[in-house]
Amino acid sequence: MCYTKEQIEETVKSKGYVWFNSAKDYDVNIVGIRNSSKGNKVTNVFDDCLTISYKQNGEWKSHCWAATTEPGKKGMQKGKARGGVAILVPGQYRGVYAISKHQGKYDAVCQRLGNVTVWRDPNKDLIFDTTKTDTGMFGINIHKAGTDSTWVENWSEGCQVFKRVKDFNEFMSICKAARKSGWDNKFTYTLLESKDIK
Repeated sequence: MCYTKEQIEETVKSKGYVWFNSAKDYDVNIVGIRNSSKGNKVTNVFDDCLTISYKQNGEWKSHCWAATTEPGKKGMQKGKARGGVAILVPGQYRGVYAISKHQGKYDAVCQRLGNVTVWRDPNKDLIFDTTKTDTGMFGINIHKAGTDSTWVENWSEGCQVFKRVKDFNEFMSICKAARKSGWDNKFTYTLLESKDIK
C-alpha cells in the first residue's frame, strides 16, 4: 500500500517531527512506513514503503515504493551482529545520512553522520523483539535488493531496502539532485508505522 504526501506530512507533524518545506527545490522528506498489520512476525517480504516528498519548481512531488524496513528470515536467523540483528526503531533521525558507498560497492543513502536507535533480537525465533535498544553507528543504510526481489532474506539485517532496482535508482537520482541543489550531503530519515497514518 502507498500513501499520499498529505497523509505522510500530517503524520510526521503529529509526531512532533520536522517536515521540510523550504521554497527551495529538493528540500527532501525521506520517510519509511512500516506495515503495522503484521505485528512482530517476520514476513520475509517487501511489505513496507519508502517515500520521498519534495518541491520542484514550486510544486510538490511525491513517490512511494515497495521496500522493507525490517530484517528478513535469513538476516534474522544467520545474522552475526553483536547482541543480535538490528531492527530500526521508528523515529526521526536528523541529518545522520549521506550519499556514500553501501558496503563499498555503490552509491546509496548511508548512515554516516550520526547515531540511530535499534532494537536487538538475539534469539532467532522469527519474532521481532522490541525490548532491548542499542544506539550508535551501525550502518543502517537505505539501499537496494535485486532487480525485483521476492524475498527479503538477508538483503536487510537492519537496513531499509528497496524491492526494485529501478525504484532505488529513481530515489537516488532525486537525492543526488538535492545534494547538487545546495542542500549539502546530509539527509534526514523518518520511520513511521502504518497504524499511525490516518
